[in-house]
Amino acid sequence: MRRLIPLLVVAALTAGCSDAPSGDTTPSANPVTVTAATTAGAPDSTTTAPDTAPATSTTVTPTTVGSLDDLALTLSEFATGFSQPVLMVPAPDGRLFVVDQPGILWVIEDGDPQPFLDISSEVRFDNEQGMLGIAFHPGFASNNLLYIYYIDNGGNTVIESVVAAGNTAGTRQKILGIDQPAANHNGGMMEFGPDGNLWIGTGDGGGSNNQFGNAQRADTLLGAMLRITVGPGIDGYTIPAGNLQDEVWAIGLRNPWRWAFDGNDLWIADVGQATIEEVDVVDWRDGNPNFGWSILEGSECFQADTCDRSGMVEPVYEYTHSDGCAITGGFVYRGDAIPELTGQYLFSDYCTGWLRSVDREGAVHDWLPTGTLTGVTGFGIGASGELYLMTAAGTIYAVARDA
Repeated sequence: MRRLIPLLVVAALTAGCSDAPSGDTTPSANPVTVTAATTAGAPDSTTTAPDTAPATSTTVTPTTVGSLDDLALTLSEFATGFSQPVLMVPAPDGRLFVVDQPGILWVIEDGDPQPFLDISSEVRFDNEQGMLGIAFHPGFASNNLLYIYYIDNGGNTVIESVVAAGNTAGTRQKILGIDQPAANHNGGMMEFGPDGNLWIGTGDGGGSNNQFGNAQRADTLLGAMLRITVGPGIDGYTIPAGNLQDEVWAIGLRNPWRWAFDGNDLWIADVGQATIEEVDVVDWRDGNPNFGWSILEGSECFQADTCDRSGMVEPVYEYTHSDGCAITGGFVYRGDAIPELTGQYLFSDYCTGWLRSVDREGAVHDWLPTGTLTGVTGFGIGASGELYLMTAAGTIYAVARDA
């Protein structure tokens, strides 16, 4: 049993930059440890409070939320020893699950991390390939179903259902496979949306410059946001009403590496080609958007002086490659520890390692400067909405108030 150790506050970290995440050939042999939060406003615990509590006569004083401009953030070490974590999400019962790109899915319960599923022998871990995503069925409490997204040894996308048996994985079943013409732009993020369906972000097939011509087509599963119905009693999946065509809900994506729902808002961080990284946000109920790639890169015409941008989604925020190399999207903050941050979508860049947020109206805040982290591979979210950052070095950091 691994024990909790005191929280370590990160003061500074080494800066660096590379063109893309790099993959090792074997998982890390280092022990995985979780640090315990000991201060107010600390990250989530996997122990949840009862839904109800005895009534008391205590008078509750309303909390005054401070100004966002007066807020300062820092990072605190939460867990170490992973190989290359790319995502952390809570199960509906409060346990935290960490996707480690070489092919290991970890579960953290009561501060004790242990492998839930190890399919590293079935996963191609190289650069952008590996185990990339996880999503819990809305009925997980009764059906124990979760879903994983990985690149197999043939270089193709596989989405499987997994039946959880406590802190270990039980029966697995392939739900969907997608042939990949190249090794990059694999997407990998999945979530169950507010409509109860499974949403899946896919890249354009890789290479460069949309060379396979997938991003503006609705008859391919690449360069798209997919939306399918899965669960008990369904053989594989079915296609819900309201899609653009078959499984495809929207087109025009290059590599939506990380994205997230916030209520009915869908936030997508789409990795750019050679010039622009972008954040898009749409209300999923407004129809089937076209996110623009490869007619547009961000808000600019791609490889053309003029272009027809009618009906295409304009980014709520974008930045150029003078400020980074590959956007890493996060989540909208809905935690309790930092109320000023509520409604802010947090994101970073793989190369430059700063931390920023943007709101629905496009107002941007810089929280941590360039070089704060190296190799930001993903974000995490805890059971109570607190947020985390993943790094290629194998460490997970909690976003915390800088006192």
